[in-house]
Amino acid sequence: MSSDTIAAIATASGKGAIGIVKISGSKSHDIAKLITGQNLSPRLACYTPFYNADGLTIDHGIALFFKGPDSYTGEDVLELQSHGNHVLLDQLLEVATHAGVRSARPGEFTERAFLNDKMDLTQAEAVSDLIQASTADAASAAVRSLQGEFSKQVSDILEQLLNCRVYVESALDFAEEEIDFLKDSDLADRFARLDSSVTQLLARSQEGILLRDGISIVIAGLPNVGKSSLLNRLTGEDTAIVTDIAGTTRDVLKEEINIDGLPIHIIDTAGLRKSDDPIEQEGMRRARAQIDQADRILFIVQAGEYQHDHYTAEDESLLNELPSHIPVSIVINKADLMHDTAKESTYQDSILVSARTGQGIEHLKDHLKQCAGFEKTPEGALMARRRHITALNNLQLHIQMAHQSLVNQSAGEIAAEELRLAQDQINLITGEFTSDDLLGEIFSRFCIGK
Repeated sequence: MSSDTIAAIATASGKGAIGIVKISGSKSHDIAKLITGQNLSPRLACYTPFYNADGLTIDHGIALFFKGPDSYTGEDVLELQSHGNHVLLDQLLEVATHAGVRSARPGEFTERAFLNDKMDLTQAEAVSDLIQASTADAASAAVRSLQGEFSKQVSDILEQLLNCRVYVESALDFAEEEIDFLKDSDLADRFARLDSSVTQLLARSQEGILLRDGISIVIAGLPNVGKSSLLNRLTGEDTAIVTDIAGTTRDVLKEEINIDGLPIHIIDTAGLRKSDDPIEQEGMRRARAQIDQADRILFIVQAGEYQHDHYTAEDESLLNELPSHIPVSIVINKADLMHDTAKESTYQDSILVSARTGQGIEHLKDHLKQCAGFEKTPEGALMARRRHITALNNLQLHIQMAHQSLVNQSAGEIAAEELRLAQDQINLITGEFTSDDLLGEIFSRFCIGK
C-alpha cells in the first residue's frame, strides 16, 4: 500500500449547492488543521472557514475528519464540503497539493478500501456499478452487492466446496479402508447441492449484468418502412424526424429505454438502398457499422393494405446482406393498414406492430426481454461483472468434472485436483488471488474521487 496522501474533488463537474473535496492518508489531519485552523475531532461535523496558504478565507463550509481505520478507505480521511463551484474546490485542492498531497487516480479511494480490507473486490466493484446504474432495478442490484449479498453467496459456495474437498481428501487418506467413502450417496448429494448453488448465483449474476449493460438493438430496413416512427413510439418522444419522403434519416440516432428495469439501447439508422447521394451513402455506411456491433437487429418490413407476403425482393436481398452472427427479429410495421385476413397470415416468427397506433408495441417489448434472456429472479438480481460470470462458469465446470471423475473413474486424486482448481476460481472473484494488472484495470474504470 502506498504511503502517499491523496486528494480529489468527489462531486461531479459543474456548479451546484455543495461540492466535496476528499483527502485520504496520513497527512489528512495536518491538512485539516491547515485549511480550517482547528484540531478536528473524529466523526464530528464542524462548520468552519476554509483558508488558503496565505490565511485568506476561501469559503465557509463543513469539515469532517475520520480517524483510520474507521473510515471508507481505512486510513485517516478528511472531507471538505464547500459551495459547489469548481473555482473554490480547485483552491482547496491546491492547498492540499502544496502541502505534499498528490491527486488521486480514478478509483484510488475504493482501491485503498479494498486493500485495507474494508470491503472485498465484489463490493468494491459494486460501488462503481451503483454510481453508473441507469435504472432503479440496476441500482437495487448494486446495493445488494455492495451490502455483501453477492459476497455472502460466494462465501456459502466456498464453504460447501471446502466441505467437499475435506471429504474427498479424507477419503483418499483412508484409501485402504473396506468402505469406499467416495461412492457414498452423501457425497453425491453434496455435489448436487453445490452445483445447484452455483447455478442460482449464475442466474442472479447474469440478470445483474443485463441490468447494468443492457442490450444494443439496431433498427434496420429499407427507407420509409417506419424505422424512425418505431423509435419514436418506443421512446415516447419525437426523437427522429418522420416524413413521407424516403431517406429522411441520414445519421445514427441513439436512445435508451427501460423495459421492466432492463436498459435497451436503441439505434435508428438510415434506410439501406442503392443511392448516388454521397450524404445518404455516408449514412448507410454508419448504419452498417452500427449493425455490425449490435446485440440484435430489428429488421423492419412494411405491411401493405392488401399484402399477404410482406417481404419484397429488396427486403430479401437486404436480409441476406446482414451479418450472419447477429440475431435478427422481423418486425412487420404499419399493421393498421392491413385487413384482418392479412393479419392472420403473418409469418410465425415475425412481430406485427403499428408505430402509428401503438398496436403490438408491448408484444415487441416482451420479445426484446426474451431475446436478452431477461427473467427476474425471485431473490433479486446481484450486480456482477463478466469476469464473475466467467469464473462462476469455470467453477461449475470444475465441480462437475470432479463429480464425474468420481462416478465414472473412481479417481479421487483427479476429483481433489478439480476441487482445488474450483476454489481458485472463487479466489479470483473475491480478489484473494487477483493480479495487480487486473486490479489496475478494475479501478481505472472508476470516476476520480471514488
